[in-house]
Amino acid sequence: MNYLSPILRNNRTFLLAYDHGLEHGPEDFLLEKSAEPEFILELAEKGNFSGVIFQKGIAEKYYQSWQNIVPLIVKLNGKTKWQAGEPYSPLICSPEYAKDLGAVAVGYTIYPGSKFEHLMFKEFGQVVEKAHNLGMAVIAWLYPRGKKIDNENNPQVVCYAARIGLELGADMIKIKWPLERKYLEKAVNLARPVKVVLAGGERISEEEFFKRTKEVIVSGGCGLAVGRNIWQRKNALEIAKKLAKIIYQR
Repeated sequence: MNYLSPILRNNRTFLLAYDHGLEHGPEDFLLEKSAEPEFILELAEKGNFSGVIFQKGIAEKYYQSWQNIVPLIVKLNGKTKWQAGEPYSPLICSPEYAKDLGAVAVGYTIYPGSKFEHLMFKEFGQVVEKAHNLGMAVIAWLYPRGKKIDNENNPQVVCYAARIGLELGADMIKIKWPLERKYLEKAVNLARPVKVVLAGGERISEEEFFKRTKEVIVSGGCGLAVGRNIWQRKNALEIAKKLAKIIYQR
């Protein structure tokens, strides 16, 4: 069964991430309108996104009137930036509840290298089994962090993270930029047949972001899961449309 089909176009995906209010706080909303979920949903529709990523609270209160317009991915776990020590992102929503909210897929962040990775591995395994029984795809955010991780963009670290996604049963994985295209190709090959999307990350120049997007596609990646590099900009819709053309190659 192809669990990913609801969020794929031409075997590619372009996901608008919006879990930042919980993970990073209001300071990420540099433009006042970016704090409004309705603006994000309108951007997702007009910008030709293949899915939008919300935590359950936003999905509960804003998504219903958009169910037939933009596919929903519900983020099942989360934490704040105030969490002390090594990272652990606890489960705060079930796949069953996400399905009731209209989600076609769910997301879960894993921090390999954290002393709490065993808890996240256990939760993730349960999420995969439940989501697949419901016919839903599972996307793993793979962000290695902890005492042994000195740079999460280190190519070897990113490649290891990609392989972990395959080993744990993800349908799609979201990884950091591994500094060079050749390492992105390696990560994609290590995860195959799992689909690989690049995390947008902190805002960078438009030119650099377009370059990275092209390299994702050339390297065999599936697309992007991006937030700040789009909705933090005044020309968000224009940027989204340009990225969509690169990803879908239309």
